[in-house]
Formats: sequence, C-alpha cells, structure tokens
Amino acid sequence: MERLNTIAVFCGSRMGLHQEYREAAVELGHLMGKRGINLVYGGSSVGLMGVLADAVLECNGHVIGVIPKALQEKEIAHPRLSELRVVSSMHERKAIMEDLSQGFIALPGGIGTLEEIFEILIWAQLGLHQKPSGLLNTAGYYDGLMSFLTTMGKQGFLRDVFASKLLVEDRPTVLLDSLSAALEACFDGA
Repeated sequence: MERLNTIAVFCGSRMGLHQEYREAAVELGHLMGKRGINLVYGGSSVGLMGVLADAVLECNGHVIGVIPKALQEKEIAHPRLSELRVVSSMHERKAIMEDLSQGFIALPGGIGTLEEIFEILIWAQLGLHQKPSGLLNTAGYYDGLMSFLTTMGKQGFLRDVFASKLLVEDRPTVLLDSLSAALEACFDGA
C-alpha cells in the first residue's frame, strides 16, 4: 500500500478577491504539514503560493519550490523553503513537479494554474501517469469549469472516465482524504 507523502499544488501568485481562498490555502498547508505530506509547488513567496508554503512550514513540513529562472525575481522566490530548484523553463518546472509528486491539487488561480493542472490531466489521459488529481473548489471557484467539463462530455469531446478521475471537493480535509484513497486504489489495482 502506497502512502500519500508528496503533493504538487498549483495555485495563484495572487490572493484573489475572497478571504476564503487564503483561508483554504492556510488550512491545506497546515493539514499537509501535520500529516507529514511534502509540498511541491511553484516556489514563489507571493499570493496563494506564498501563503500555502508558509502554512506548511509553520507545521514543520517539507516544502520544495520549483521556479523558472525567468520568474525567480518576478514572482519573488520564497527565501525559507526546505529546497528551491531553479529551472530553465515552465516545461521543465512541470516535469519536475510531476516527477516528485504522488498527486496534484489545484487551488484557485489564474490561467497558469489551469494550464498546469490540465497538463497533468492530459498526461494521465495519455497513460503517462496514474496519479490522482483534484480541485479545491473553495467558495465554488471551479463550479463554472466543472459545468464546462460536463458540456464537453455531453458534446462528445471528453470521455466520462476521464472527467470522473478529477476529484473535486470544497474542503481541504476531504480532498486530501480522497487523494489518499485514490492513490491507494491505484496501487491496490496494480
């Protein structure tokens, strides 16, 4: 049985408009730290990215940041991480994050967050990995996206089996538990 011990989290380099986004990032970070789940993330000290990393570190968790050299100054690389890997490109960033992680979570964020989680989902669809992925649907942030994915399925552009592999929860505890169960199911079925 495989234990969930490292998760890559994609999220905004901004805070967003609602306090709930920050609160959810703090709650997820504290849970990860307390459960001994390592965080792999984009390496920034700003926005939800910084809040999440700080929360994991507050609970003596291990945080690995992966940041492209071009963003190291723009997104302000976090100075207190357990480990910071500076890479040459966004492609390299995502590949390293996928390689280091057993599962993936997207918190609220912008186009970059969506691009990152969707690339991970595409890799799963292509059979390049079987790692679980989830959306933390804080304050209904991903409701519109889920509606659009349903439309894609109804229109024949998305297989139901693919859509059903994306875990969507509104509470960090439930999402972590769901990811853990999905990971165990992957290894039990292997």
